[in-house]
Amino acid sequence: MADEDVSPQSSYHRDAIKTSVHNTSAQRRRQLAVAVGKERREALIRTKRLCREAHFDDNEASLEGDMNIEEERAVLNAQASQIIEDLKSATTYQYELSMTKGKGAAQKKVEALRALRRLLSKSEFPPVKAALQAGAVPLLVQYLSFGSPDEQLLEAAWCLTNIAAGEPEETKSLVPALPLLVAHLGEKSSVPVAEQCAWALGNVAGEGDELRNILLAQGALLPLARLMMSNKGSTARTASWALSNLIKGPQPNAATELIRIKGVLDAIIQHLRNLDDELVTEVAWVVVYLSALSEAAVGLLVKSDVVHLLVGKLAASERLHLLIPVLRSLGNLVAADSYMTDKVLVVGHNTTDQILLGLIKCLKSEHRVLKKEAAWVLSNIAAGSVGHKELIFSSEATPLMIHLLSSAPFDIRKEVAYTLGNLCVAPAKNAEQPSVIVHHLVALVNRECISGFIHLVRSADIQSAKLGLQFLELVMRGMPNREGPKLVEREDGIDAMERFQFHENEEMRTMANGLVDKYFGEDYGLDE
Repeated sequence: MADEDVSPQSSYHRDAIKTSVHNTSAQRRRQLAVAVGKERREALIRTKRLCREAHFDDNEASLEGDMNIEEERAVLNAQASQIIEDLKSATTYQYELSMTKGKGAAQKKVEALRALRRLLSKSEFPPVKAALQAGAVPLLVQYLSFGSPDEQLLEAAWCLTNIAAGEPEETKSLVPALPLLVAHLGEKSSVPVAEQCAWALGNVAGEGDELRNILLAQGALLPLARLMMSNKGSTARTASWALSNLIKGPQPNAATELIRIKGVLDAIIQHLRNLDDELVTEVAWVVVYLSALSEAAVGLLVKSDVVHLLVGKLAASERLHLLIPVLRSLGNLVAADSYMTDKVLVVGHNTTDQILLGLIKCLKSEHRVLKKEAAWVLSNIAAGSVGHKELIFSSEATPLMIHLLSSAPFDIRKEVAYTLGNLCVAPAKNAEQPSVIVHHLVALVNRECISGFIHLVRSADIQSAKLGLQFLELVMRGMPNREGPKLVEREDGIDAMERFQFHENEEMRTMANGLVDKYFGEDYGLDE
C-alpha cells in the first residue's frame, strides 16, 4: 500500500509531539522493518542459517588443531571437488546399470551426497565456492527430481540449504534449483523433505529483494503458508522463519497476500499459544513484517486474539530473542491503528495493565534494544486518550524514562522524549493546537527534563531537534505564572534555538526564530 493510501482506521489525529500516525506511521514502520531485517542478519537472529548436523561419527576427526586456516581451507576445497567428481561418477554408473536394474549406484549417490552435506555442515569454512566451481548445483538439481528416494532428496536439499547460507553470489547460484525447491513444498513430498526445502528457500529469500521477487513469482508464498499451518513444531517454525524472510519488503504486496490466505491468521494465533518459545519467536517475526508492511494485515491482527497473546508473552517471557519481535509487533500495531488504543488497550482492563508492566520490565532491562522498543511502544500509547497518558504518567515508567532521557544512548533518549512529550499534551481536536496537560508538564520540568530536551535541540538529527523545540514550546506556553521562558533561558535554551537562525532547513529555521521572537522579543540579542 502506498504511503498516501491510509485506511480510515489509521487516520486519527496527531498529537503535537507524535511521529507514528498517518503517512509517517506507515513510512516509519516500513523503515523499521528493513532496519530490523539488517539487525537480524548482523546481530540478533541470522537472516540466513547454516543447517548443521547434530552428531558426527566418531571416526570423523576434526581438522581443527592439526593445521592452520589456509591449510584447512585447501584440504576442504580438495575434498569438496573430489566429492563432486564422485557424484558425477555415481550418476554415470547408475545410467550404465539402469538396464540391469542395478541398485548400487543409487546408494553410492546417497553416500556421496551425505559426504558433501557433512562437509558443508560441520566446517567453520564450508567449501561452497569449490563445490560450485566443480559443478555442484546442476547435479543437486538433478538429484531433486521427483521420484527420487527421500534419502537422496533430503541430502540434496540439505546441501543446497548450506550453499544458500553462503555469500551473495553463492546464494544466487541456486536460481536453477528454485523451481524444484518450491515444488517440493507441496503434498507430494514427505514432511522432512518439504521442511528442508523450506529452510533452503528461507536462506535464498534472506539474501535480498531480487531473489525474494523471483521466489514470489515462482509461487513460494502459498506452499510456505500451508507449511506454517503444520502441527509439527519444527515444520511450522522453519516455514515461519522462511516466510518472514520472504515478506519483509519493502513492498507490502506479499504481506497482504499472506494474511489473506485462508487459515494463516488462525495458524498465527494457534502458534502464539504454543509453549515452544522458538516457534513463538519465529511466528512473532511474521507478525512484525505483516504489521509493518500491510494495512490490511493490521486491520485483521488488531481485531483478533493476536494482541492479547503478544501482551501475554511480553509479560511472561525473559528471553531477549522472543521479546524483540513481540515488542516490535505491538509497537507496529499501536502505531498503525487507533482501534488498539480505543478498543483493545482500554484503561483499567487487564490487557492494558499487562502491557504496561511488560514495558516497564523492558525499560529496566540491560538490553539496549529492549529499552528502545519499549519506549517506542509507550510513545504511541501516550499519544492516545488522556486516560492513557494518566496511566503511564502515574506508573513506574515515568521516572525510568526521565532517568533514561539524561543517561541513555541517543536513540533511546529520542524515543523516551517522544513519550514524555506526548504525556504533556491533550489530544487535539481537528486542526487546533493541542492544549497542555499542566500538571504533567510541571512535574517533568521539576524533575529537570528541560536540559534533556535542549540536548536534543543541539543534536545533528533534525527530527530530534524538532522534537526538542516542540517541548520547549510547551514549556514556554504552558508553565504557570509565565515561568516557562525564564526556565528555558536558565538552561541556555535561547542559545540552542538560535543555532537555527540561519539554518538551511526552512521548517526548523522558522520554528526556532518564531519561538525566540514570540517569547523573548523580536529585538532580543540584536544589541549584543
